[in-house]
Amino acid sequence: MLTPAAQRGEDPGLPHVRVPEKSTDQTWAGTVVTTDRRGRAVVGDSVAGDIMTSEVIEDEKQFYLKAKTYWKQIPPTVDGMLGGYGHISNIDLNSSRKFLQRFLREGPNKTGTSCALDCGAGIGRITKRLLLPLFRVVDMVDVTEDFLAKAKTYLGEEGKRVRNYFCCGLQDFSPEPSSYDVIWIQWVIGHLTDEHLAEFLRRCKQGLRPNGIIVIKDNMAQEGVILDDVDSSVCRDLEVVHRIIRSAGLSLLAEERQENLPDEIYHVYSFALR
Repeated sequence: MLTPAAQRGEDPGLPHVRVPEKSTDQTWAGTVVTTDRRGRAVVGDSVAGDIMTSEVIEDEKQFYLKAKTYWKQIPPTVDGMLGGYGHISNIDLNSSRKFLQRFLREGPNKTGTSCALDCGAGIGRITKRLLLPLFRVVDMVDVTEDFLAKAKTYLGEEGKRVRNYFCCGLQDFSPEPSSYDVIWIQWVIGHLTDEHLAEFLRRCKQGLRPNGIIVIKDNMAQEGVILDDVDSSVCRDLEVVHRIIRSAGLSLLAEERQENLPDEIYHVYSFALR
């Protein structure tokens, strides 16, 4: 979700989960920062040991269940998909289009335009405005059934080119092997633990057609990992995301920070991977 982030101010006096490179004994310690429902930072318990950052989540099943419950009560609108920031949708989509099109241009390693997958698709905001104009067919996957039902009307006539609507959490979803030119993953990786995110990215890699790419676009914390108690998600910093990308066996082709977003929200970055 595009989160209004009082916490992105990230009071320098507050400690954050910081994950250094593993030492030879493969242990480290940090302090959890969560947020209350007003977005204010709340210092949690210290954690230590050979852990991935998202394993600070005490109950993995509750982490996923709480997120699923949260999204069920969100209205199926563009504003709902963007956490009340529907007015930035055009800014986001225009930048995403420019970022993606550099890989669709003519050339020996040109990415194809036959089929794309929209992960965490919601009502189809990205499918409608970014993917359908560029690809012959699109598949959508989202955990919230009501969003996918709304998509069938929201997408209009062009929705006929949506081939599949998968209702599934990404931790349980496997793209069909060798099926997609582009797998687009936006504002949803925070709903996966580190382990599940790395596993999902490995499955996405298997789902790519020749010269296909995976695009992640998401919030980035200034430092460490922030747990959001409102929508049950985590926000990672660039170093942590890079580490997960490497652990999934993917190479970083391009990275770009989104410009012209409101100051009060997290920095947003796009990554093209293969």
